[in-house]
Amino acid sequence: MMDGPRSDVGRWGGNPWQPPTTPSPEPEPEPDRRSRRGGRSFWARCCGCCSCRNETDADWGPEPHGDRGSGRGRGSSSGGRRPDSRGSDSRRPGSRASGVNAAGDGTIREGMLVVTGVDLLSSRSDQNRREHHTDEFEYDELILRRGQPFDMVLHLSRPYESSDHVALELLIGNSPEVGKGTHVIIPVGKGGSEGWKAQVTKASGQNLDLRVHTSPNAIIGKFQFTVRTRSEAGEFLLPFDPHNEIYILFNPWCPEDIVYVEHEDWRQEYVLNESGRIYYGTEAQIGERTWNYGQFDHGVLDACLYILDRRGMPYGGRGDPVSVSRVISAMVNSLDDNGVLIGNWSGDYSRGTNPSAWVGSVEILLSYLRTGYSVPYGQCWVFAGVTTTVLRCLGLATRTVTNFNSAHDTDTSLTMDIYFDENMKPLEHLNHDSVWNFHVWNDCWMKRPDLPSGFGGWQVVDATPQETSSGIFCCGPCSVESIKNGLVYMKYDTPFIFAEVNSDKVYWQRQDDGSFKIVYVEEKAIGTLIITKAIGSNMRDDVTHIYKHPEGSEAERKAVETAAAHGSKPNVYSTRDSAEDVAMQVEAQDAVMGQDLTVCVVLTNRSSSRRTVKLHLYLSVTFYTGVTGSVFKESKKEVVLAPGASDRVSMPVAYKEYRPHLVDQGSMLLNVSGHVKENGQVLAKQHTFRLRTPDLSLTLLGAAVVGQECEVQIVFKNPLPITLTNVVFRLEGSGLQRPKILNVGDIGGNETVTLHQKFVPVRPGPRQLIASLDSPQLSQVHGVIQVDVAPAPGSGGFFSDAGGNSHSGETIPMASRGGA
Repeated sequence: MMDGPRSDVGRWGGNPWQPPTTPSPEPEPEPDRRSRRGGRSFWARCCGCCSCRNETDADWGPEPHGDRGSGRGRGSSSGGRRPDSRGSDSRRPGSRASGVNAAGDGTIREGMLVVTGVDLLSSRSDQNRREHHTDEFEYDELILRRGQPFDMVLHLSRPYESSDHVALELLIGNSPEVGKGTHVIIPVGKGGSEGWKAQVTKASGQNLDLRVHTSPNAIIGKFQFTVRTRSEAGEFLLPFDPHNEIYILFNPWCPEDIVYVEHEDWRQEYVLNESGRIYYGTEAQIGERTWNYGQFDHGVLDACLYILDRRGMPYGGRGDPVSVSRVISAMVNSLDDNGVLIGNWSGDYSRGTNPSAWVGSVEILLSYLRTGYSVPYGQCWVFAGVTTTVLRCLGLATRTVTNFNSAHDTDTSLTMDIYFDENMKPLEHLNHDSVWNFHVWNDCWMKRPDLPSGFGGWQVVDATPQETSSGIFCCGPCSVESIKNGLVYMKYDTPFIFAEVNSDKVYWQRQDDGSFKIVYVEEKAIGTLIITKAIGSNMRDDVTHIYKHPEGSEAERKAVETAAAHGSKPNVYSTRDSAEDVAMQVEAQDAVMGQDLTVCVVLTNRSSSRRTVKLHLYLSVTFYTGVTGSVFKESKKEVVLAPGASDRVSMPVAYKEYRPHLVDQGSMLLNVSGHVKENGQVLAKQHTFRLRTPDLSLTLLGAAVVGQECEVQIVFKNPLPITLTNVVFRLEGSGLQRPKILNVGDIGGNETVTLHQKFVPVRPGPRQLIASLDSPQLSQVHGVIQVDVAPAPGSGGFFSDAGGNSHSGETIPMASRGGA
């Protein structure tokens, strides 16, 4: 751990960011953070489209200040709010003094057109928020989607006359400029630039109703809003009021926006859905967990904009979803830039939160906004869940995608190389490439004007820090179409992602002279299944076909060999041998954590002659990332197979044998190798399987109504014969319960416990309440219940902060305990 302020303060080297004076409840970042901040800017290293930007560009503002701890939109630091933005910044067009006129002396002259008030019609129930699909945001400010009109009312000191001139102004950043789109001037009644315009819809007494059209290319963020008038009596500039700040987001409903999504059911799922399913485990044993994205929760939008500020992203580039998504992929992980989450795959999470314990993104993002410190800890599904939240919140259609048997190619060979000794025992010190049981990333939808035609649509963005891209830990956006066809020269990061889904697993055996020879190529071992949550249901949607042509097809082989030609070992296929008389299949029963299990290998002789197989089984535990522990059980067998016959080789494994070796998620790796005596055929197979953990059982006790207290019962049975210590429950659900931590102490072996928790729903409609359990002995335990919330009696629904929050946690007495 570091003491005192961090040394890497992001982009603001000249204006060092200081941590809040209140000590952070979260641990500080790890000491071995790798800083790659060379002489070139992030944009020169990470984003070619912005590499021409001047590092001293005035749009690169200092790190934002303000009351981050309040968690309120008006007091947050996002969207360009600066401490001098209330009137002390002389660089802004028009000083923000109280009562401004052309002479600058603050005098209001008779006959001037003075704006006495502004009604942005910003409440959740107003037409603006409903038409812009932002009525679920728990904010009072006006939240708009670009490229779409909205209404407002100006209250004037006198009736509006045809000779009066009125102009609306939107400003963002520390030094707004018209040429960069950071200072937008909209003359009422005249066409503005790039689609901005404002028209009078009604002039009645001292009220002026306006309809304002925003540009479909507008910068996203939080804008300051003011009005300038000019009449024969003089010019007036409305003083800035923080109540009149306007958020502008990307707009997938607008055909002119490059993030446009044609299908309404897609927009409902990939933009507006606040919860989803994330898949994990293995292809044969798919686990699923509900994740609370919570993109509309209070404070989350400010956190998302704060992420862009912390990266130092130029405001002028924030209208480009390609650049924004690439920055988010860099900033959701903490490497290089003190981003949102610290990755940890060590198994030791004592100084933070076990990645398996999170149930959603809200607690993570609000902690980052509140403290400025990276949050410990994340793994791939946490990075992906947070990325989905951020991109959906900003208006990009995004989904969380799981790739089973995901390759991690460390040497850009576009093949997974696995090395064995003369007896086909894995040589772990040489096996730098790894195959993750699963890997989770994101697809987001946009056109790609920076690529040739045909490469728009789904783009991969991966925030898990695996390999650097242009020296920065970020990945994407990468066109899925380029991945499918092996076009690894397309930006961004196509070779790495292609290898994750469609490389071949190449088995190398050490020969007597010390050289290595390819003995087997497994062509269907990588990217065997790619899935995401289905639209409108909790079913799985198989999207493998959009990432790759059918396995073994001519188009798929062409894609692999096209990609391999650009890799570091383009001639790998010329050295392979083949002999396929004996087929091998591995089976593992659906085992439960704490129980004994059996693994089986089935051998089939497909020849017309007898075959003798020498078989060797090695069993070890493995992290889901493919990092394995030492072999703790092995078995050698010789099997004689008659022509056309099959035989089964079994290896029983007792709980007491694997318990001392267990790591996260209870996964095991079976390495099977064999040698056919008669023809020299080599058999090789790696099979991963996991031990299932129990679910939490959630039951709603009574009806759920907005603003009224409701109770949920949580039941858990410890599946292990040992005591679980320091057990922590987490509870979270958008519109139901702010993130809450419950410390419940110890749970005895095979003991059943019951908890009761009260919460107050704050938004009506179908909601998901999600819970998890974590302890040093058992993790990856979670449960969910759907809660259909009725509106408050006599109202159309409302929101408040009644859901409560808990960061430090509270100790919860057990409602009841029972034996097995």
